[in-house]
Parts: sequence; structure tokens; C-alpha cells
Amino acid sequence: MTSDIASPAIAEPALVMITADEGGQRLDRVLAVRLPGFSRSRIKVLILSGHVSQDGRTLGDPGQPVKPGDRIAILVPEPVAAEPEGEAMDLAIVFEDAHLIVIDKPAGLVVHPAAGHSGGTLVNALIAHCGESLSGIGGVKRPGIVHRLDKETSGLLVVAKTDIAHRALADQFAAHGLDGRLRRAYLALAWGVPEKSQARIEARIGRSPSNRTRMAVVKGEAGRHAVTHVSVLTTYGGAAGIAPLVSQLRLELETGRTHQIRVHLAHIGHPLLGDPVYGQGFKASARRLNAGAQSALEELGRQALHAMELGFEHPATGKSLHFISALPADMARLVAALAGQSGSPIATEPIKSKSNKR
Repeated sequence: MTSDIASPAIAEPALVMITADEGGQRLDRVLAVRLPGFSRSRIKVLILSGHVSQDGRTLGDPGQPVKPGDRIAILVPEPVAAEPEGEAMDLAIVFEDAHLIVIDKPAGLVVHPAAGHSGGTLVNALIAHCGESLSGIGGVKRPGIVHRLDKETSGLLVVAKTDIAHRALADQFAAHGLDGRLRRAYLALAWGVPEKSQARIEARIGRSPSNRTRMAVVKGEAGRHAVTHVSVLTTYGGAAGIAPLVSQLRLELETGRTHQIRVHLAHIGHPLLGDPVYGQGFKASARRLNAGAQSALEELGRQALHAMELGFEHPATGKSLHFISALPADMARLVAALAGQSGSPIATEPIKSKSNKR
């Protein structure tokens, strides 16, 4: 028997009668199955905070075994207000329904409040935009962040509005597309050209031992497994007999580590254009660009990285959603200027702007 309760807030206690098949199982496991609108972590919090009882006796141990015939009462309080305050700001909304919202994030926007960024973040904007449609992530009226983009990386980002959507999307992102549900791709401009047009970078990533504010490729247990797939789309510059100056790359992640693309490309000697942290030491290459490209690169003022493609399975309907974001104006200007470099660029299909279901 499965409860049909899926609301994140229950005004009256919900009663769950333990069946013979459920006897001996953990309390939090049984309730997570019987209350499909709640994640197991949320159920655990409800138990530990005294909102689960049996015959008037509070049950405080999420791991305690249940017995057939037990009548378990669950009282779910209304979600509390989010700690970050909502801040109205313009958002490029690609898709939105009761379960989730897809945003085309501009460069310069921080995703989540943190030290030095207590306000003016995407989370602040989503709290203001979504209002009461945020039914509660873990008991708090806040958007559920399942993946992030660096402050200066532009592109597509999906955010959950409900606890169950957050749990389902997080599961897809944890699999990183290996089960076929998730698809993510980035467009980048990098210095030089990788040796192979199709390459797989596998190198562990961790905190740099010489600078703890940076990530780096590290050996052994100090780093986490990381894999990036690289495809060369186009090359720019370089006269006859001279290697091209810049390559346009398509990148797909098999893992999701902090600064993964930036660190992996720098590791193979082809860092992103404009990357102030991992792309230093290419001033001589920049001076070889034509005047228009030099100016566009200076105006870019950030790493040339855009999250252009995002596909995933809708957590409620099961339908596949697929979105593609056009290059933002700053990167588009740089690409146009690079296309005027000497040499013959490799033909490639243009990135089109669209948002559609598939």
C-alpha cells in the first residue's frame, strides 16, 4: 500500500499503517516510500525534529525498525521562509512549470549566496520570482540548486521548485548522463588546438597544493576522479604552415568537479581564452590576434565558456526536455572577430537559439 500524500506541507497528521511486508524495515525508509513527495533526507529531519509519532509517543530514531500494524503519524509543518531575501531582477527564463525552472544565466551572476556574495545572486532572484510556487526544499521555501555554473560562465541552468523534483534531478546529475537521461554540453574558445579532434581527458582534480584558492590536476587520493570529453569544432588563425591560434570546442562532462573544464583544458596546454586564473601566460598569443579579435577578447573580460545545451528527464512527467542557448553577445563578437583571422576555419554548423521539447 502506498500513500497518495505528495504535498510538502500537511495540515493534519498523515497516518501510515505498516504492512507485513514492511515489518523490520527502517522507519525513514518506509516513510520515504509511502510519502513519495518527500525525500528520505527530509523524512529524517521530520523524525529528528519530533514530527513523527506512534500512539502519541514521539519517534526520534530514523533507523528504528517498524512492526506490522504500527500506526505512524506524520505532521509536516509549513515550509519556513528562505533565509536569503528575494531580490527582483530580470531573468532569462527558458522554461518554467510547477516543478522546475530553466534559466539562461548571464556571465557575472553568482548562483548561490556565499561569503562575499550574500545578495544579488540567482537564488535571491528566484526566491523573488517564484514566490509561493516554491513549495519547500527540505522544509525551506527556497529553490533547489542541483548544479552550478561559475560566476563568469554563461548558459543554461535547471533549478527545482519542489523537494521531489530536487531529488529526481539530483539523481540525474549524479549519473552525469551515463544512464541516458541527462545531456549537457559547453561551447568554449581555447588557445591552440588539441592534438586530436576527439579526445577524452581523465585527470583527478583537487585543491592546488601551492594555492588553496585554486583547483588543479593532482595525483592520488588528494584529487577526485574527473573526465571531460573534448571535440574540436573550428580553428581560427594561423597562416600556411603555422598552427592555428584558437580552437572552438564542444565539451561534455562525465563528472562534475569544481572548475573541471577550466582545469582540464589548462592541464593539456589549451586553457580558455580570457580565463584569469587558469589561462595566464598567453599574452604573446593574444598579440598575434587581429585588432578586432584583440579588442573583443579584452571586452569579454572572462573565460570564454558557455553552457549551450541542456537535456534531462522531467521529474514529474518523465518526458525528455532539451534546450539550446545561443552564444551571448560578448562571445559571439569574439567568434565573429576570430573568424576574420588569416587562415581557413574548419566549416561548422552555427549554434542556433532554440528551446523545445523532444
